[in-house]
Amino acid sequence: MGVITQGKPLIVLTGPTAVGKTKLSIALAKAVNGEILSADSMQVYRHMDIGSAKITEEEMQGVPHHLIDILDPWEDFNVVVFQQKCEECMTGIYERGHIPILTGGTGFYIQAVLRKIDFTDNEENTPYREHLEKLAAEKSPHVLHEMLMQVDPASAQAIHENNIKRTIRALEYYELTGERISDHNEQERQKESPYNFCYFVLNDDRARLYARIEERVDQMMQKGLLDEVKRLKDMGLKRGMVSMQGLGYKELLDYLDGICTLDDTIARIKSDTRHFAKRQLTWFRKEQDVIWLDKERFAYDEEKILTYMLQMLTEQSII
Repeated sequence: MGVITQGKPLIVLTGPTAVGKTKLSIALAKAVNGEILSADSMQVYRHMDIGSAKITEEEMQGVPHHLIDILDPWEDFNVVVFQQKCEECMTGIYERGHIPILTGGTGFYIQAVLRKIDFTDNEENTPYREHLEKLAAEKSPHVLHEMLMQVDPASAQAIHENNIKRTIRALEYYELTGERISDHNEQERQKESPYNFCYFVLNDDRARLYARIEERVDQMMQKGLLDEVKRLKDMGLKRGMVSMQGLGYKELLDYLDGICTLDDTIARIKSDTRHFAKRQLTWFRKEQDVIWLDKERFAYDEEKILTYMLQMLTEQSII
């Protein structure tokens, strides 16, 4: 649990993809007079609704949501932009006398806000970054990932080789500072938060979670994910763009380019999403002060989970 300080209240509700955060976040927001900030790197983009499992107006039930549909898919988005926009929104939420609830599955973004991590040292483009970008384009992301494995194995294990941006950032950080970014991140993780916070992680039995992931991918395809990706492609979106790194999007672009069959593509989306959920859980397990909400322990009763959360928030003087 977060250490009680004089800091402003902040609630974090996270967990792996498809675990059921959205429904619980609405019930929580209604119970505590909260407003929701989306900690999701894909829901910021307009026109990317199905693949990002974006909450609908109806599902919001009148609860204010922030950081959804704020960018076009050809615009860049990163942790620095997220942090700035999130803090701007939080100022308004506090002024309205409400509690911000940071909800979503991007652990790195949550950590950036929770611990007020300073990324400004590594914002400028460097010649080395340009060299790495060229290398990725001319050879392959795998080459960069192998380079990272040599200098910072912990980062290489944490970052998927298709995540070129984070691979480059880790290599560039090592080149500029001589320090591994995994060591730096570990130090940042230990920073005290300026907020009085509760950090909840919703979780489920792995077999059930994986079954939900598979079911969700099938539902996305039925809802028209392929047509959504076709429209984005027609708008000029390409595989190398930040927005198109999202699960489901990059795989279906390969299908549209004739690289693989639709059945193989769907199987790959399911497999990639399972691996992503596994990496999310690895991240959350390393975080300090986390309150785990194992659905099984509450007999899958949402009311019981919510009651427990409210009890924790009361004990911590957040509500």
